[in-house]
Amino acid sequence: MQAQQHVDKALRIERSMAKLAPGDHEMRIEAAMLAGTHWLNAALHRAGVLADERDVVHTYMLTINEFRRLQVARPELMQALARIEDARTLHVRGDAPGAQPVADCTGELLARLREGAMRG
Repeated sequence: MQAQQHVDKALRIERSMAKLAPGDHEMRIEAAMLAGTHWLNAALHRAGVLADERDVVHTYMLTINEFRRLQVARPELMQALARIEDARTLHVRGDAPGAQPVADCTGELLARLREGAMRG
């Protein structure tokens, strides 16, 4: 997928997120992960470190070498998405307490991903 396609999908997901209530923490975290993945892929494609025919699906599914290679290219974005994915494990797949502030945090991390991807 090309960078602009990732941007379009991320923006569409974010428009849908805006319709969620603050108490919809599971959906907010899940949507942040989905949109954040598109922002990360757009940034990596634009930086030329990830070919258009390859996409990061989840940071935890990357080999160690591939994670490190991409981490060098865009460390702040890789870390932001990894933190969202960690929150997803605990509060979407699991039932850990404190999901509301975690969902707020994933929204902030998503904003960092968007800003970083748009900066280039």
